[in-house]
Amino acid sequence: QPQLVDSGGELVQAGGSLRLSCAAAGSIFSINAMRWYRQAPGKQRELVAGISNSGSTNYADSVMGRFTISRDNAKNTAYLQMNSLKPEDTAVYYCHGLIAPIGGSLRSYWGQGTQVTVSS
Repeated sequence: QPQLVDSGGELVQAGGSLRLSCAAAGSIFSINAMRWYRQAPGKQRELVAGISNSGSTNYADSVMGRFTISRDNAKNTAYLQMNSLKPEDTAVYYCHGLIAPIGGSLRSYWGQGTQVTVSS
């Protein structure tokens, strides 16, 4: 069964940068879109950025110009480069992928989440 492992979250000061990684592993036939979501306490999970299998990207207005999503298809890995971080970026960040396992159909997979804390 495919798995997504996201990592890279830590405590950082406002104005700093972090890069999150999301590595897909297992018996994978193909990976369609990959996305990053985040969820702060007491708030709904929100879509931060997405990237299609062709490399097309989209971003939430709140991170536009500061965050960049990318993917390395050879490594089955997606990244989220976060620059000019703000305290309001503090959240648990979750990787999401639409993945077809070998012998199976396309379905949704989630990473375990990685905590990003931005201090002011």
